[in-house]
Amino acid sequence: MAGVEQLPIEISDETSPADEVALRDALFEFNCQTTGYRDVRSLSCFLRHDDGTLIAGIDGFTWGGYARIEYLWVSGPFRETGLGSRLLEAAENEARARGCTTVVLDTHSFQAPEFYRRRHYIEVGLTRETPRGHTQVLFQKPL
Repeated sequence: MAGVEQLPIEISDETSPADEVALRDALFEFNCQTTGYRDVRSLSCFLRHDDGTLIAGIDGFTWGGYARIEYLWVSGPFRETGLGSRLLEAAENEARARGCTTVVLDTHSFQAPEFYRRRHYIEVGLTRETPRGHTQVLFQKPL
């Protein structure tokens, strides 16, 4: 690896899908080699109108006995109707069926921390000024 310290660092505000996949695959391979777990699976739950338009959804994954929820979103007109709770329950049930013992997720102070607290998620971390003027809360829930 001689000379690698002299290579220029590329900085961009856009990335190619191929670079995203290459980076994700390289990290995944490292994680699998290090932990021995190769059981990663997508965990996605969606609610749609009859025409296929997205109303609400969850996207995340299960891996090595835990579930990670990356995104949970409910369209404005459908908030406070119980759809978010239904989605979260469906994701938790599927995670249990896959042998997971915990769920991890994060949310911002302007999003839904109280929603998760009401569903027995425990705050395990907090970052400040992410984005400026707000916090980001990391939650975990044993299944």
